[in-house]
Amino acid sequence: MSRRAIRTVRRWAAAAVLGTLLAGCGTPAEDSGGKPADAGPKVDVRVEPISAARKITDAAGVTVATPAPPRRVVCLVALCDDMLAELGMTPVATNSQLLAHRDFLGKEKAAKIPVVPGGFLSPEAEAILSHKPDLVIGLEDTHGKLAPALKGATVFWPVQPGDWQDSVGCLRNLAALTGRTQQGEKAERAFRQKLAGAEAGRSDLTSLIIFGSDENFGVATRGNDVAAGVFPKISHYPWKSRGVEGTYSMEEILARDVDVLFVETLSFGGPAQGKLSDKLAENPLWSQIPAVKNGKVYEVDSEVWAKGRGTRSLSVVLDEATAKLR
Repeated sequence: MSRRAIRTVRRWAAAAVLGTLLAGCGTPAEDSGGKPADAGPKVDVRVEPISAARKITDAAGVTVATPAPPRRVVCLVALCDDMLAELGMTPVATNSQLLAHRDFLGKEKAAKIPVVPGGFLSPEAEAILSHKPDLVIGLEDTHGKLAPALKGATVFWPVQPGDWQDSVGCLRNLAALTGRTQQGEKAERAFRQKLAGAEAGRSDLTSLIIFGSDENFGVATRGNDVAAGVFPKISHYPWKSRGVEGTYSMEEILARDVDVLFVETLSFGGPAQGKLSDKLAENPLWSQIPAVKNGKVYEVDSEVWAKGRGTRSLSVVLDEATAKLR
């Protein structure tokens, strides 16, 4: 698969092109706390109360209204599954494998949830509606085309998180719509406290997240990847977005003296055909990277790291990453 194709799929998987906070979420502004320049403002652990609502409007101007608290939700993006898990709910159907992770439902329980045919890129509208949902959550840039087919039969909410603050905003909005305000506040508080704790023990090591399915890899960058967006809080992470088509070469990675390397092996509709790290080992420059030399290369679960994007997924990322950065 070409490098451009890999980057495109990762953009779909990471859902991280537009990074705007959802309005009406009550997420406190972050304040500077003397952190290193690339760490950004210090994490604020305060959580504003969430009020139940029948209508929310996000910062992009998208209004979502339901006549009653949604109970039958179809998830077309893993962020939806993540939010429902935080609120103590499960989808009536999904096209994500996130819930099979041990920190969610586990494989046995997740297997009982119907899968929307058509996959992530082309979920079938008729199949979606067969589950009689009162809310469908998908990606604006990928699933927005479904809106006309769903109109009048259900409520469609297009989401497009760009950073962890956006993910928190989504959670708060869904908590308001479902009336599960206490669960939403609890989940947000737990995540903020975890992130603040990880920030307090910030490592001086240089880390990197790469992704791909073959030797054509991509770099998860700050500014267009939710998981990568928390890494400046826990380590030195110099990888900034260069736009949708921008990426980093192996030569540039080698020049950065990466100490710890996390690898997401992506699969496309079936089991991954081998680990990305094994395939990259064929590149002579790979063995020269300090992380590779010192055995600090870790394959991670792409369902959580690349696709989850919600507070529970990001908490898993923080736990796994900080353990390797010590």
